[in-house]
Amino acid sequence: MARKVLSQQSKVSERYLAQLEAGEGNASVLLLRNVARALGLSLTELLDHQEASVEQRLIRRFVDQLPEHQREEVVFRLMREFGQEKSARRARIALVGLRGAGKTTLGGALASELHVPFIELDREIEREAGISLSEVFSLYGQTGYRRIERRCLERIVQENERMVMTVGGGIVSEIETYNVLLLNCFTVWVKASPEEHMARVVAQGDFRPMQGNREAMEDLKRILGAREPLYRKADVTLDTSGEDLERSLQKLRRVAPA
Repeated sequence: MARKVLSQQSKVSERYLAQLEAGEGNASVLLLRNVARALGLSLTELLDHQEASVEQRLIRRFVDQLPEHQREEVVFRLMREFGQEKSARRARIALVGLRGAGKTTLGGALASELHVPFIELDREIEREAGISLSEVFSLYGQTGYRRIERRCLERIVQENERMVMTVGGGIVSEIETYNVLLLNCFTVWVKASPEEHMARVVAQGDFRPMQGNREAMEDLKRILGAREPLYRKADVTLDTSGEDLERSLQKLRRVAPA
């Protein structure tokens, strides 16, 4: 860019620009910011002594132009897809979703076929705490439970290079813990219709969803609706609605990393 054009676009005098180029001027942050803006750069880029590649500049500008909430998601996806731990992440398969989706049955069957450990995060939490999940909630509350959950998840990831794991449906609500899962495991959202979620839980002999709550189905739909955007952050979605075990397992085999 010609100095005259740069002067016009940055509203900085040509004389001052000439002094900067010669290393003789006193740098003003305000004026340098104007120069950087005219050049389509950030102030950091202008002052960086290491020349960035074209690709680096394009990525940086693209990310900088995104709204803040999208920027975080894009950076996270780049880290997950192209980070140094990509191959290690795909060797750890984690199934997420609400109770009744079939996570435990499918996870156990897949682990057996792949000859890898099958781990249920809820059982690991109970083992570490030495008490049942309900007692953990009673004694430590939601905050205490989430703290143990995060600690157990980090330990499991460190100890297992290959595995199939199931996690509680509410882990997505704890963003930092969920990010640990997403960054270290190939995640599969096992989903089903609200009616099937409820029917499968009751078929397992657990009547708690129905006890004392005539609006249980509406509550379930509300929870699914609130969590769906978080579940969709998983690598793939496996819909088990209307499927028997064998059919769902076939679908899981196809989407799971070899």
